[in-house]
Amino acid sequence: MDIEICCNSIQSAANAQAAGATRIELCQNLNEGGTTPSYATIQQCVEELHLRVFVLIRPRPGNFVYNELEIQNMLEDVRVCKELGVAGIVVGFLHEDGSIDTGLTRRFVEAAAPIPVTFHRAFDRCKDWSKALEEVIACGCRRILTSGCHDTALEGKEVLKQLVEQAGGRITILAGSGVRPDNVCELIRFTGAQEVHGSCKVRTAGGFDETSTEEVASLLFNATTGIEYR
Repeated sequence: MDIEICCNSIQSAANAQAAGATRIELCQNLNEGGTTPSYATIQQCVEELHLRVFVLIRPRPGNFVYNELEIQNMLEDVRVCKELGVAGIVVGFLHEDGSIDTGLTRRFVEAAAPIPVTFHRAFDRCKDWSKALEEVIACGCRRILTSGCHDTALEGKEVLKQLVEQAGGRITILAGSGVRPDNVCELIRFTGAQEVHGSCKVRTAGGFDETSTEEVASLLFNATTGIEYR
């Protein structure tokens, strides 16, 4: 079982590590769905923490259809991330009609190589998840972060289960969105997912969300325990 913690700052990442996490997805602007973090934040996490750091490559909030200027910006982000020593890249590309932009996805898989690529929750906006799964596999991505095309992973557990079965080990289905310590066991047992993604955020006295060491520790414990009952 691999548990990925979504972190939006060096402090969030440090909290996740202190609680026992070994992999994070690093981003910023979570209230807008996440965008690429600063190079300084990426470098700090890679150099000062003992975590596998996956970085979200997304230049702006909104849809997942990008123009050439945005694409060049994202390719430069990938290049810098590789130089900084990140362990993974997270991207997602769609056409206007909701189908996977396979050409652009392959372009980024090639640019990131040999670093593995995760196709993010743009997948949940695709018009045909079964076809999209095959296309993302063919593009060379290593995992898909998805809530089963619903608002939360628990709501989308039926689709997640079917995705895991259809994938058949060819790609990792990373179940995410609304994954909490109190529902992660049910999610794992029902879907057969071998990886989960959670933010484990709590609201601080200052009025902003921060990764909670207690929530991360609880999620890790419950997720690992959940394996015994599958």
